[in-house]
Amino acid sequence: MPCSHRLRKKSGMFQNQGEDQIKEIINASIFSVFFIDRNQRVTFNDAGTIDKIRNFAQEQNSLIYEGVLESQFRCNGSDGYLAWIDNALQIAETANYDGFEGDYDFKIFDNPHEMYDAIKAKNEINNKSRVLAGYCWDWPKEGRMTSLIKDIQIPEHNFGISWNLGNSDTYAIDPDSINEAGCIHTTQGLEFEYVGVIIGDDLRYENGKLIVDINKRAKTDQSIKGIKKLLKENPEEAQHIANEIVKNTYRTLMTRGQKGCYIYCTNKELSNYFKLAYNHQLSYTYNEPQVVLSEQPLAADKTNSNIDKLNLKLDK
Repeated sequence: MPCSHRLRKKSGMFQNQGEDQIKEIINASIFSVFFIDRNQRVTFNDAGTIDKIRNFAQEQNSLIYEGVLESQFRCNGSDGYLAWIDNALQIAETANYDGFEGDYDFKIFDNPHEMYDAIKAKNEINNKSRVLAGYCWDWPKEGRMTSLIKDIQIPEHNFGISWNLGNSDTYAIDPDSINEAGCIHTTQGLEFEYVGVIIGDDLRYENGKLIVDINKRAKTDQSIKGIKKLLKENPEEAQHIANEIVKNTYRTLMTRGQKGCYIYCTNKELSNYFKLAYNHQLSYTYNEPQVVLSEQPLAADKTNSNIDKLNLKLDK
C-alpha cells in the first residue's frame, strides 16, 4: 500500500463507513505491504501511522517485518537538499542547517513574475515544469473551468494566476497547465523537472521563528475541515496538527521537482530566512525539533520502538 500515511480512519465518500482502513486491509489480505512517509501527512484526516499498523497486525497475530528505505531518487537523488528542507522547515533537525552540496537547482525569487518566467522558460523545453502554490487562495466554483480567472492574487506585484482547472484530470501533461498553479491535492504523488512554488501567508518568519497560521488557508480547503473546532477544544493539539500539515505541505511541494525548485514567499521575512539558510549565512539553533534524525531508531532494529510517537495523540 503506497502512501499509507494518507489512509483514513473511515472509508466512503463521507468517511463514515467501516471501522478503520488499516485494520480492513490487514483483515482482507494474506500479505500486506505499507509504505509510510511521515512527512507527507497533509490533511486533517490522514490517519496512517506506523504504530496503528503494528497494533492492528498484532491483534491478528500477524508476522511483522519492518524496514527503512535507505536511499531515494527524488530531487535528483540529493539527500542533502531533502535534509536541508527538513531543517529549514523545522520538520526535523539535520546537519544541513546552512545549505547543501550537489547540483540540485534551488533559487529564491523576490518577484513572482520573475519566478513564473523562469519556470515557463524551463517548460518550453519539454512541458515538464509547473507552478505550484500553498492552498491560501480560494478556488471558487465559478472560476474552475477557465484560466482567465486569476484565483491566486499577489497585489503588490500585480501578479495573478489561476488554480488548476476542474475540468481536467491531466494537469501534469496538459500544455496549457503552465497557465495554472497546482495545489497540494493535485500534485502530491506527481513529479516534474522543475517546480516554482508560491509559499503563501500560512507560513511566515517572525522574531526568529517559523510561524504557522492555519487561518490563512483558503475557505475552500476541505482538507483542514475540523481543525478550527479542535482549536477551540484543544488549542495545543490543534496547533501541533496545523504545524504538521502546513510544513509537510510545503515540503511536499518543494520536492516535486526532479532537477530544481524555485520559490517565492509572500512573507518577505520568510524569503530572507531561506536565503540565509541556503547561502551558508545562518547562525542557527534548531527551535523545538519534532524529530532528531540522528537519534531516529530504525524500525527494523526495535520491534516496539516509538517511531511514530508524535502521532499518538492523533490516534486517540
